[in-house]
Amino acid sequence: MTSISIPLFPLGTVLFPDGYLPLQIFEVRYLDMIKKALAAGTGFGVITLIEGAEVRTPDGPQALADVGTMVTIRASAAPMPGLMQIECIGTSRFRIESSEQLKHGLWMAQVVLLEGDQAVSIPTELDDTANALGNLIKTLQEEEVPADEMPLQAPYRLDECGWVANRWAELLPLSAQEKLRLLALDNPLVRLELIQDLLQERGLLG
Repeated sequence: MTSISIPLFPLGTVLFPDGYLPLQIFEVRYLDMIKKALAAGTGFGVITLIEGAEVRTPDGPQALADVGTMVTIRASAAPMPGLMQIECIGTSRFRIESSEQLKHGLWMAQVVLLEGDQAVSIPTELDDTANALGNLIKTLQEEEVPADEMPLQAPYRLDECGWVANRWAELLPLSAQEKLRLLALDNPLVRLELIQDLLQERGLLG
């Protein structure tokens, strides 16, 4: 598989494909990265911080996960100098082959893009997991939560194992390591089976 070079945005969270990520950008290294991405019509990679802080500090080393998610920028605004607000959507998963932090703090990496989830229909025994997510979406809509504040973005593919599993993986209060293990799984059916186990353990399924 061919590797590509991408800029990284390290975060203390785990983003999955089709996940929604609003960001406020104020550090110079990321303002420059976002401006270049917007000008070129490209995205960047969101990677989970295993160690260190999101905001750069002189004595704060950062350790990165080895699997992350590419994003595209759906919308952007600059409400004041030195501040950008962007809305991103997760696309492809990637695995880091090598990474380097540049002098001004930006991480660059050679990555291999991973295969996207196949559109696997949800089997009957996992219907409860999809139905519970559908009920959550309906509740948020009935509460008239604004579209840009919804934790899940349309289109709602409630009939696909991968989409349902990924949304639950983002919503559930799991550790970063647990979420990364789910992100690294290539089989969307297995990912959803594990999610259903987690929901049952927490008493979230009827």
